[in-house]
Amino acid sequence: MFEHPQQGASPPPPRPPLAPPPGSVTGVKAIFWNERELRAGWRLAIFILVVFLFAMVGTLILMALRAPLLTRGNIMPAAMMLQEGTQLIAVLAAASVMGLAEGRPFGAYGLPRAGAFGGRFWQGVVWGLAMVTADIFLIRAFGGLSFGRFALSGAEIWRYAAIWAGVFLLVGFFEEFLFRGYAQFTLATGMGFWGAATTLSLGFGAVHLFNGGEDWAGALSVFVIAMFFCLTLRRTGNLWFAVGVHAAFDWGESYLYSVPDSGIIAPGHLLNTTMHGPAWLTGGTVGPEGSVMAFVVVAAAAVVFARVYPAREHLN
Repeated sequence: MFEHPQQGASPPPPRPPLAPPPGSVTGVKAIFWNERELRAGWRLAIFILVVFLFAMVGTLILMALRAPLLTRGNIMPAAMMLQEGTQLIAVLAAASVMGLAEGRPFGAYGLPRAGAFGGRFWQGVVWGLAMVTADIFLIRAFGGLSFGRFALSGAEIWRYAAIWAGVFLLVGFFEEFLFRGYAQFTLATGMGFWGAATTLSLGFGAVHLFNGGEDWAGALSVFVIAMFFCLTLRRTGNLWFAVGVHAAFDWGESYLYSVPDSGIIAPGHLLNTTMHGPAWLTGGTVGPEGSVMAFVVVAAAAVVFARVYPAREHLN
């Protein structure tokens, strides 16, 4: 007699495309796969390639539309918004593709929809503003900064405040997800959370050396704050807090207090701020990110954060 499958039984889920081929994972197979999937290094390499392809297509589209592009001589908000938005779409699309290939939900990579712009994000905004304010006023207390008069007036104050908030929100999303989203999740499966965090934070600091006016002190400061962002990811379980901190810190630095951000002075800033004194205090051409005070502020923030947000259970 023929046996019929039980009614209502669902077929087994399809194997993800990056799952290992049938059979034991030994020999040459073990170079590429572990028991579950393609190894972390190969997955990260594919992700970077897909990001590059999506970003290149986006840039070609912007060029075809004759949209303003970001260059050393053009750091206007419109150009920054288009570039950061294009890059953000590229990394989100690439992570979505990798999620399908790996059989994972997109939220596993650090930006779950359930937490979108919720309490953790706004807590991060408050922390970011508090951190940049502490940095600025410590420099000012030691005689390294003067605010001067307003550079804007009337409706321009609020218009540029909103514009730069939008720009730096995109910056926060793009940089956090690129370095602490898919890449952090993937490398952590191969080398543990803090090994991945240190590796990617070093890369994050090195990338900032390409900014005009950046130096090694500023890059080291970026590495330190990147490790703080990794701590927030570890303790909160996602990137919403870090995105809020990142966006608010950059907005406060570039617009509200009108100082160099990684060596770049944003047009349409609020104040005619001037910095004077030794580079160890002011950060020199880098701005407050390269100041000794930045290291003090981030260290204090890490201590306070670790006490306020308790450790969670983790697999890695």
